[in-house]
Amino acid sequence: MNEEIELKELLQKNKMYQQVLDDIEIGIHVVNAEGKTIFYNKKMMEIESMEMEDVLEKNLLDVFSFAQNGYSTLLEALHKGSSIKNAKQTYYNNKGKEITTINNTFPIIDKGIQIGAVEIARDVTKYERLLRENLFKKGNTKYTFESIIGSSDKIQEVIDTSKRATRTNSSILIIGETGTGKELFAQSIHNGSNRMSKPLVSQNCAALPDSLIEGILFGTRVGAFTGAVERPGLFEQADGGTLLLDEINSMNPTLQAKLLRVIQEKTFRRIGDTKDREVDVRIIATINEDPIDAISKGRLRKDLFYRLSVVSIFIPPLKERKQDIEDLVQFFIDKYNHLFAMNVKSVSSEVWSMLLEYEWPGNVRELEHIIEGSMNLLEHEEILTYSFLPIQFRNKPQFQSERNTKKDLDEMLIQKGRNIKPLEEYMEEAETYYLKKALKHHEFNVTKAAKALGMSRQNLQYRIKKWKISKE
Repeated sequence: MNEEIELKELLQKNKMYQQVLDDIEIGIHVVNAEGKTIFYNKKMMEIESMEMEDVLEKNLLDVFSFAQNGYSTLLEALHKGSSIKNAKQTYYNNKGKEITTINNTFPIIDKGIQIGAVEIARDVTKYERLLRENLFKKGNTKYTFESIIGSSDKIQEVIDTSKRATRTNSSILIIGETGTGKELFAQSIHNGSNRMSKPLVSQNCAALPDSLIEGILFGTRVGAFTGAVERPGLFEQADGGTLLLDEINSMNPTLQAKLLRVIQEKTFRRIGDTKDREVDVRIIATINEDPIDAISKGRLRKDLFYRLSVVSIFIPPLKERKQDIEDLVQFFIDKYNHLFAMNVKSVSSEVWSMLLEYEWPGNVRELEHIIEGSMNLLEHEEILTYSFLPIQFRNKPQFQSERNTKKDLDEMLIQKGRNIKPLEEYMEEAETYYLKKALKHHEFNVTKAAKALGMSRQNLQYRIKKWKISKE
């Protein structure tokens, strides 16, 4: 009798706890030691646009997907037994909807044994979207370090170096291939420095003939040559601020020598003038090739290189930081959704594979053009598939070869004269086949394979265990 009373009281308490947890205005998600959801309150359902049956008793990684090179804070607390406080996380539900939350996550420990983990989440999805939209509304965008997309170690190292460079007035040389975002970093450095309230003046040295660029840089005096007028140059316009000289290796050696003098002496003279003028300008120069090659081929003076490269910033090409591709693709999709009044959610798994396999000679700029070109072909579709990719991209030889391989896979899974396999079985075999292929290519190095596949190491390890993939 006492046991029945105790059981009744326990059930009543559980209902009360459930009621309280459902009524509070924060999301609560609890998983057990295997990573399966055992508690999921109403606020969490609202935040993630999910139904209880879609999540309860299911493994977290079977329901949600997490950003490139990202991880689940909930699983991190579960696997490492550590608390995580005020961590921002962006992830996607089973319908591809983007969710951004601020999480406090804790392991659940009973008698010294970890039996699960709990996450307390605040929804900031709308706030993040508003920030993004405000960025797109600025017609005269001033880039800052917050504008730089990418979470890879390589790009984060460049950001850290650039942030340190904001503290001084030393000259900077930014080195990177075309399309890597050199001007983005230059603007970010200027806007993070004590010169941010002064002008940032930019000039592409390759865009003007030698006969004009000297006058543009240093200015002219009336009568200096036929038709000359009193005109300040870029150095005067940038006084107190920053002068960005793009593609410095396109400037002729004679003008490079004059530029070196200005940097050293902090004075210059207008064309046709006899008076030196003082100037306070920070120089940021960019170059799209290896400076040593430019020096050896006479395109860059050695003395100017040493003067400019007091701080050298190397921006890695996109092919060396492919784990940033997912973040970049989502950013560009959001950007053109806003500009084109569309509602594209993501890209298909086949397109993801192509984007990760491609070497991107045009870097981030080329990636943006691919996404923009593809979205111009969409109508009401929410997923960008292979058929909408620009024809010149689809016709790359490497993709034609991959398409042939895919046909072989189709023949293996759906053979002529036999019944079509259930979709779930087909997807399992296709995923297993592709994961094995990626792991074999990287000699079963899970970290490298996960990077190439565009998923976290944690996610790949889960799938290896799930599909019982072993090194053969």
